[in-house]
Amino acid sequence: MNKVIKGRSIDTIFVLIIFSTFAFSILMVLMLGAGIYRNVNDISREGQYEHTALAYVWTKTKNNDDVDSIHVSEFNGKPALFIIEETHGLEFNTIIYHYDGWIFELFSEVGREFPPGGGMRIVMVDDLHFEEISYGLVKVTVGDKSLLLSPRGSLNEVIG
Repeated sequence: MNKVIKGRSIDTIFVLIIFSTFAFSILMVLMLGAGIYRNVNDISREGQYEHTALAYVWTKTKNNDDVDSIHVSEFNGKPALFIIEETHGLEFNTIIYHYDGWIFELFSEVGREFPPGGGMRIVMVDDLHFEEISYGLVKVTVGDKSLLLSPRGSLNEVIG
């Protein structure tokens, strides 16, 4: 009878070792899959925010793309996009700028001063750059994507 008990206890230990190895393997595969999913999701989200930011800037400029209404100037020490519009004899600025990891929009009367966080948060991006290439031609860069803007839409295109 001793032999039967020893045989069953060895069988039980062997089954427990196989089950433990299987459970550990499943746990490792799940952890690896979760890490890969998180990385792919982060990369996808970054690209989505870049496209959203460029689409936002393009839409704002198309709504106000009269000649001489769009230019790049400094706002709190950094380049920002200024869109000037006239309403009831008063001039207003829509200022699009990057601050604290966000794209902000600030609508104000021309000449008024506001702190950098005084606008409305639009979308979170790592960086946003504006460069006036020539009269009326503005290059907007978000991450590795760029957009060329010009009055009346004559040269608008996405680069990269």
